Amino acid sequence: MIDSPIFMFGVFPLAAYVIGSTPFGVLIARMHGKDLRSEGSGNVGATNCGRVVGRTWGYACFLLDLAKGLVPSLTVVMLTGQGGGDGPAPVVQAAWLVVGMGCILGHVFSFYLGFRGGKGVATALGVVLGIYPYFTLAGLAAMGIWIIVTLASRYVSLGSISAAVAFVPLLVAFNFPPMRLWPLGSFAIAMAALIIVRHRGNISRLLAGTENKIGRRKSTSAPGSDEPAR
Repeated sequence: MIDSPIFMFGVFPLAAYVIGSTPFGVLIARMHGKDLRSEGSGNVGATNCGRVVGRTWGYACFLLDLAKGLVPSLTVVMLTGQGGGDGPAPVVQAAWLVVGMGCILGHVFSFYLGFRGGKGVATALGVVLGIYPYFTLAGLAAMGIWIIVTLASRYVSLGSISAAVAFVPLLVAFNFPPMRLWPLGSFAIAMAALIIVRHRGNISRLLAGTENKIGRRKSTSAPGSDEPAR
């Protein structure tokens, strides 16, 4: 197992940031001769990708963005080990978390796009699923909440915000007592807060009743409202 601080807190997080920065939506659109940043809502996420180049490509973009969080996180968990019966040591948890944060920050602040990017939900979900098993069950439950709320309300943003809010109590429920996992818990709170902050425009539109719903054309009065879940 790798326990070198240089790798755990240097090489691995930097590699995760580079991987997370890969703008798959922009690349997919470019393959079709389009610039995702100047068409549709102008956002670089899966929803706008699906609108500009087709729904199938939108789904592909979502899965690729999820993989940007899943593969680095699962890899670092496998390389650093799980620890003994008391679970991973705080320093090992910290190593997992800096890699996960590198993935998410890369997606949200991609250096390929001038440190701009998406909202981070798909990549954050990948990170959650990759930190096995401590985040995985709570992440799957949160994903279920996202699906239910999104289908019931037809607001992707509301589903994303609901899942982010629910994730922390779900983490506690699936890892009770949670004290030994305080680094993971702190990260979960920060991750949920980042997603909610990135959705502040969507929250304003939801309160005003102008947020775009699934299956409805984007309103010209609410730019960017079709891209809540990235």
